[in-house]
Amino acid sequence: MPRQHSVAGANLQRGAAYQQGSGKEARAIVKFLLWVILFVLCWPLALLALVLYPLVWLLLLPFRLVGIAVTGVFELLRAVITLPARLLGGPARA
Repeated sequence: MPRQHSVAGANLQRGAAYQQGSGKEARAIVKFLLWVILFVLCWPLALLALVLYPLVWLLLLPFRLVGIAVTGVFELLRAVITLPARLLGGPARA
């Protein structure tokens, strides 16, 4: 009997993992359908968007990297500032 229970638990975990990934898949499908609608209504604009998207992504990449670095610096400062309180056993925060 325990063997069947563990198999059912594994199936539940796989199902939960599938449901978590479905949000990204749904967004991708919606984006594709919107692009198809744009392609039907105005195909030159749709093709231009298809060509320019990677270029815009490359132009914005440095800003994303700076944002990640700044977030890291702020997290480090927060950890250093709150270190004495954590060492002295202050109230725990989430």
